[in-house]
Formats: sequence, structure tokens, C-alpha cells
Amino acid sequence: MADYESDSDEGEAGLGNVTRVIMRPVGHSGKAKKGHLCFDASFETGNLGRIDLVCEYEYDLFIRPDTCNPRHRLWFNFVVENTRQDQNVIFNIVNISNKNNLFKNGMTPIVRSTSRNAWYRIPIYRVHYHRSVYHDNKYVLSILFSFDKDDDSYQFSYSYPYSYTRFQNYLSLIEKKKLPYFKRELLGQSIQNKRLDLVTITNPKNMKPTEKVHVVVILGRVHGSETPSSYVCQGIIEFLISNHPAVVRLRKKVVFQLIPMMNPDGVTLGNSRTNLLGIDLNRAWHKISQWVHPILYAVRNHLTDIEKNENMELDLVIDVHAHSSLHGVFTYGNAYDDVYRYEKHILFPKLLAQHVEGYEQSYSLCNRDIKKCGTSRRFLCQSLKDNVNCYTLFVSQHGFKISPKTLIPFTEESFYTIGRCVVLTCSDYFKSKGVLTTQPVAAPRGAKKKRHQKRKNGLCLGQREEETSPKAEERVVPGAAR
Repeated sequence: MADYESDSDEGEAGLGNVTRVIMRPVGHSGKAKKGHLCFDASFETGNLGRIDLVCEYEYDLFIRPDTCNPRHRLWFNFVVENTRQDQNVIFNIVNISNKNNLFKNGMTPIVRSTSRNAWYRIPIYRVHYHRSVYHDNKYVLSILFSFDKDDDSYQFSYSYPYSYTRFQNYLSLIEKKKLPYFKRELLGQSIQNKRLDLVTITNPKNMKPTEKVHVVVILGRVHGSETPSSYVCQGIIEFLISNHPAVVRLRKKVVFQLIPMMNPDGVTLGNSRTNLLGIDLNRAWHKISQWVHPILYAVRNHLTDIEKNENMELDLVIDVHAHSSLHGVFTYGNAYDDVYRYEKHILFPKLLAQHVEGYEQSYSLCNRDIKKCGTSRRFLCQSLKDNVNCYTLFVSQHGFKISPKTLIPFTEESFYTIGRCVVLTCSDYFKSKGVLTTQPVAAPRGAKKKRHQKRKNGLCLGQREEETSPKAEERVVPGAAR
């Protein structure tokens, strides 16, 4: 499967995944024939733990649980080979751990093949999420699929994959451009010695500021299955290194620091939620250990260093996630007793709602839930200064609704667009704080002369529209014959 970019790097196999397992009918021996399917998940971000042959046309598939944590089973990503043209099969994914997921609400897995490299969603009429009496009345995701080519390999996935290798290649590509306002640093390393990259984008004079600058920190991909987070972060980076006028103004006054992949081990292994040790990093901020949570340790120290720098004012910390059971885009914030601070805190979500298509205000909330004390949002709002606003930004794994019965599915490009909207929201946010000045729109050349000519003739645009309207024609003029 070398054709499948970095997502199929066979040197990065997840622990316990199937490796080119051929499913032969009972009683068959010898060389596999066409139609004896070969399953493989021994590549980066791959996940498939076991296959049971129910009959010639039906297979029960088992998601491999996260390493050292059997509770989490949601992400799957595997390849099927040795197919026969016009072969119809049923794949039953039988051990999804979270039964209240988007498959209940119309989401379907995605698939691509070697001859059609673009991902597309399997049609809804070929996917059924149901309680199965043949599987102890548990929820099962059944996929009816028809293989239409002999020599193609087919890759099935829960959502659009985005691997650690792909991310490293992307950053290396930008580094080669030698942009003066882009800087990549090694902030730390994971348990498996993978890079924790810190990306800084700002005006070159702000790299080591000598006067006050404002800082926005964006975190991403703390959970392996939440691939939309990586696409959103890439969209943010691509927009911030562009020459868009709003971005150029932002770079002069604001330092953007991104840590786009907070869980490189979990991403590589194909874990749904945890790191190599089976720890959910977004539930461990309040009990950080340098040895067990080296990623969190490095990020916390970096945020502390920003606050100690008298020339840097940390304004926003945004942790980007993907949601597996709700539609749309929405935010979680924090609740405060101080009404003035709360009013300032809800400004960013309000501005974001004006830019993002599919923003779900009904799902957005602010709280101080004690059960979420280990999340970045709750921990950082208490440990950082009072002027810092911390948010969790959620993007649905599926899409957003424009009516109760109409849903628009997200694509890779949709996630990039959401990233651009986050940057534009930051622009509005700093305008409202007075950090950025609103640029007046210059009038077109000759516009003043034309307006002067209209006034001279006693006509303005409003009068001209009124006189040519149907109502003006029907108006009775005093003294006129009727």
C-alpha cells in the first residue's frame, strides 16, 4: 500500500493490528483465490485488531483498543486487498465503545482505492447502525460494500486520516521556503521520542520582542481519532503565512504559536483517544508528571515562560478538538463569578459564530464542571493570569445542519476553511480590544468628483431610485389632472 501517502507507512505499525491476514473459507487450503480478502492495518494510523469470517460474504471486524486502555474503541483504518470484481460483502464493526456516536445520526465511514485516491463517504443506504441480536444485542456498524475492480486495494476509515509523518512533511515543506515570519522549534519529545513541534508565526521583529506583543496559543490533536483538528490547524497555518491583508496586520501586532500535534504517539499507533501508556492527556493537566506526561509538561512550562516574559501578553489559548456525537462547530468556555470577566470571555465565541458556517450556538457553553478539571480549558483558566481566555473549539466529525432534515458533510477543505475562520475571528477580537486599528476603505479614484456632480444636478442616489420606482409613477402630484 505504498501508494497511500504517509498514512500507510509500514514502518509505523500500531501495536496489535492485523498484518496481511487472508480470510479463507472453512475447509479451504493452499493458495488464496481471488475474493479471499486480505486485511491489513500494519501502517501508521492503522487500526484493526481481529477479523472473524461469518460466511463467504460476511465478516465481523474488531477495532483494536487503545494501547494499555481497553475502554476506547472508535477509530478504525484498514486496507482490503485481493478483491474480486462485483464481489459484495458485509463488514460488521462489532465493538465500538461509544454507542452514542454520529453513526446514529447519519454519518458513514469513508473509503478510497488505488485507482480513485480521493476519499468519499459510503452512501447512507449501504450503512446500518443497529442493535444486533447476533452480537449480544450490542450496537453494530454494518457496511454493505461492492468491490468493482480486481486489482484495486480499498482503504476504509472512520474519518479522514492525518498522520504524524504527513504533519512532519508539511512543516518541512514550509521550512524550505525560508519565510521570515515562520519559525519551527522542538518544544519537547513524546514517550516514543517523537517531535513536539512549536510553530511560531509573526512579524520577524516579534520573534524576540522588545516591546509589548499579544500572543495566541493554539493546541491540536490531543486525541488520535480527532483528525479534523489537524486539518483545522493546517488551515490556520496556511492562512497565517499568506499575504492576506488581515493576516499581514495581525502578524505586526500578534504572535501566533501553534502546537498542532499534542499526541504524536497516539496518532501514529492508531489510538482513538489515549497516548502510548493508555492515558487521556486531556484529563491529566491537573496531575502532570515529567515522565508520564512529557508533552503536557513541556507545554505547561512553555505557557509559564510566556507569562513571565514582560514583553508578551498571552490573550487566548484555543484547544482544537473533533466531536464524535454532535454536529456543527461550537465552543466550550469557562464560567466566572465576575460578570465583567465573563462578558469579555464570551466575546471570542460570539465573533467566531459570525465567521464559521455551521456554528451551533445551542451546543456552546461555559461551565466549571469539576469532572473536567483535568482538561486544558479548565486547568489553564485557573493556573494562568486572569486576562487569559481559554477555550475548547469543537468541530464535528461529520458535518453541520442547515435544517432539521438537511446536513452538509464536512470535507478536508471544509476543515481548512474553519481554520481560516479562526484567524479572521482573532483579527476581529484584537480590533475590539484596540490592538488592531480598522483600516478605512479608500474611495475609488474619481468617486468624489462624481458625487459632487450629482449634488450639483440636484440628484442623489436615493432620489433617483425613488423616482424610478413603481410607487413613484403611481403617486398623485398636487394640481395635476386625474
